[in-house]
Amino acid sequence: MIFSAPRFLSLLAISALAACAAPPAAEAPPAGVPGYEAVDDGKFHIPAVAPKYLIEDHRRADVEYTGKDAPGTIVVDVYARKLYHVQEDGRARRYAIAVGREGTSFRGNGYIARKAEWPSWTPTANMVRTRPDLYAAYAGGLPGGLENPLGSRALYLYRGGRDTMFRIHGTIDNGSVGLATSAGCIRLFNQDVLELYENVGTGTKVKVRTLAESLEIEGPYMDDAWGRAVPETPENIAKKAADLEAIAAAEAEAAAAKEKAEEKARIAAEKADAKRLRQCKRQGVAAEDCPVPEAVAG
Repeated sequence: MIFSAPRFLSLLAISALAACAAPPAAEAPPAGVPGYEAVDDGKFHIPAVAPKYLIEDHRRADVEYTGKDAPGTIVVDVYARKLYHVQEDGRARRYAIAVGREGTSFRGNGYIARKAEWPSWTPTANMVRTRPDLYAAYAGGLPGGLENPLGSRALYLYRGGRDTMFRIHGTIDNGSVGLATSAGCIRLFNQDVLELYENVGTGTKVKVRTLAESLEIEGPYMDDAWGRAVPETPENIAKKAADLEAIAAAEAEAAAAKEKAEEKARIAAEKADAKRLRQCKRQGVAAEDCPVPEAVAG
């Protein structure tokens, strides 16, 4: 698959690059969102999705569909960051997605030629060459599992009998859903891709909208203060400005608190060192020979 340390942290970094800053807990629905509970899938236990990631339209839902696509079609809108599985009678099943660089490089039609449960993942030679710190350890491939960037399921898009390298898959990084990332394809919550996987077969048509098509059907979208795609309305523009001010104020407050704590620690260390030297002087020990307590030295 072409896709804001210790193994787990390294894999989270890979996940951020492998497909598509977590949004705040504000506006979150009550804990225990139905449909996003923990799931046992074979030998793997998929954790529940935290409610803070399921705000607004990030939860799957049956919605009215105004596009002209035939029932059964998967429609991907990388601008609104939504995926639709078109149903009968002008309805569709809507899912939130994260979009990476490879997800924005494909337009038009393709079809699902292959499906995989708990797929393996191998970084490309270019990924290994440019970021060996992240990818060299996985050059031989990473087996499917809870640490794999492709998540629980993957759908592989082909066109004209050839692999487009475009993937629709799960994720190990729930905080990325709804965002745009530096690399990758189309990712869904594992709970969502499990459902989609069961409801589509090989041969299913996939359409990736152009910007013009997205604007015509969805209207203009923008990133909010946390990078989530939201409709570009006067209200959301004003809210983004206010949220950015609030974020800046919170960061300034945190920086000031950190600086104050560091200054307090510095003063305490200086006092402790002065006390150490006074004790050595009373004992006739030269300053250069005065032992430094291990706790201070560390």
